[in-house]
Amino acid sequence: MAGRTAGEGVREIPEATVARLPVYLRALTGLADDGITTCSSEELALVAGVNSAKLRKDLSYLGSYGTRGVGYDVDYLRYQIAREIGVTQDLPVVIVGIGNLGHALANYSGFRSRGFRVVALLDADPTRHGEVVAGVEVRAFDDLEAIVREHDVAIGVIATPASAAQDVADRMVACGISSVLNFAPAVIAVPEGVDVRKVDLSIELQILAYHEQRKSHGAGERMEAAQ
Repeated sequence: MAGRTAGEGVREIPEATVARLPVYLRALTGLADDGITTCSSEELALVAGVNSAKLRKDLSYLGSYGTRGVGYDVDYLRYQIAREIGVTQDLPVVIVGIGNLGHALANYSGFRSRGFRVVALLDADPTRHGEVVAGVEVRAFDDLEAIVREHDVAIGVIATPASAAQDVADRMVACGISSVLNFAPAVIAVPEGVDVRKVDLSIELQILAYHEQRKSHGAGERMEAAQ
């Protein structure tokens, strides 16, 4: 298998490709768990839910990891993608807001299996302090700065109500967190150089509702046309 040569420059990877790399990593992990050691681009694309031409284009930004007539070594390609997106190391994460959603996130086993370690759970509600969730004690939000320094945290997860999200983001940025995953139903503003990914479950459900409505209308029109 061939990767980048020593003198080869690093290519800028498009955002759309970056967004698909974790999907490929998850697909490869599933193949490895099933005992599959090699796969073609067509097989990997099918598992990942993309077309094979797009997959090959995406992987071309990482280097040349396939062998003609053989395909991809599943474990090797999985490692290369994990290295590219930075999850071969144990990245410390702090979660702020330990309500129902925060509890669910804290208990999510996929963090550790994908290279992330939840080092702290923080909440402004003193009645939650001392509670243990997934083996981690809930601490006061005012401990944020000390925790970031102690664990060198770069990734913060916001699972608070919308009204608190901006204040939490401001505190995160001020103490050195440079990447934020926002689950709060609010748009937060951050300085240049800080990356934010927003996950809004209600919006995703509304998008699905739109498609359901379209399918229902289409089915109704076909029935009318058939009568």
